Amino acid sequence: MTPTPASTFTRLPSSALRLTGADRLDFAQGQMTNNLKAAPTPGMIEACFLSPKGQIELFARLYKRENDIYIHLSENEAPLLAARFRKYIIFDAVEVQDLSSELATIHVWNEDVGGWTTGGPAVQSFDFGGGLVMAGRVNRTGTPGLDLHYLRKHEGAVLAALNATERPYSELEAARIRAGISDPSRDGWIGNLPQEVGLEGAMSYRKGCYVGQEIMARLEARGNTRYHLAGLRGTEPGGAGLPAHTDITQGGKTVGRSGATAGNAALARIRKDVPEDAVLNVGGVSATLVAQAVPVP
Repeated sequence: MTPTPASTFTRLPSSALRLTGADRLDFAQGQMTNNLKAAPTPGMIEACFLSPKGQIELFARLYKRENDIYIHLSENEAPLLAARFRKYIIFDAVEVQDLSSELATIHVWNEDVGGWTTGGPAVQSFDFGGGLVMAGRVNRTGTPGLDLHYLRKHEGAVLAALNATERPYSELEAARIRAGISDPSRDGWIGNLPQEVGLEGAMSYRKGCYVGQEIMARLEARGNTRYHLAGLRGTEPGGAGLPAHTDITQGGKTVGRSGATAGNAALARIRKDVPEDAVLNVGGVSATLVAQAVPVP
C-alpha cells in the first residue's frame, strides 16, 4: 500500500548562480546588503543587490558552502546578476557559473522531508531520491518550510521519494501575500528602497561597504522612510479582486502602489501617513488597509 503523502510542495520558477574562486566571499560581501561572512558554513542569508542610489535591482538567497556560494533567484534573473557581477570583477579571483538549466527547486510547505533534521541547521545537504539535495529553511507562507534544490535530471526520483501532494504556485503566492511576506520580483518592488517594502531582514548596517551602502547609512541615520509595506483588503461587494501593480489613490491623490494580489488581498507600498481607516481606491476597486504587513521570522 502506498503511504499517504505527509507533505505538500510547489515548484518554484527559479534561476541560480554559483560563485567559486578564492575571492568569492569578499566579492559577494561587497555586492549586497546582508552579512554573508557572519553566516555559518553551511548557512543562508537573504539579501538585496542595490543600485548606487540604494534602489533594489535584485533580491536573492545566498547559500554559503565550503567550496562555493550558491545563489537562488527568481526565474530569468540569474543572467542579470551574472552581468552585474562581471561588471564589478576586475582583479578578483571569482568565477560565475549559471546553473539555471541544471538545477531545480521546489518548496515543501513544512519540514517533513526524510533526511532533514528538524531543529537542526537552517541549511542541510543529504542523500534523497538517489542523489544529493540541498535544503534551506525558508518562510514563504507564514510557516517555515524547506526550499529543496536538486539536479533536474534527478527530479523524478526526488519527487517519488518525497511522496507529497503538489500544489500550484498560485496557492503558494496567495499564502505569501496573506502572510505579508514581500517578494520584490513578484510584487514589482524593483527600483524601490528595501526599507519601504518590508525587507529590513535582508539588511545589515554593520557589514561594511557595498554598492548602495552610503544611501542605506543615510536612511539609518535619518531613522525613517516615507513609505512602508502594508496589506490591503478589497471592500467591493462580492469580493471583487484587487488589481496588481496598480497605483493606490486616496481622495484622488496617489499614495502608493499595489504589489502582487490574491483575490481581494494584496500587498502594498504605501505612505506611512495614510491612516488605517482611510478609504482607498486601487484601479477602481475600493480597499482598506490591513495592519502593516510584517514577515514572520
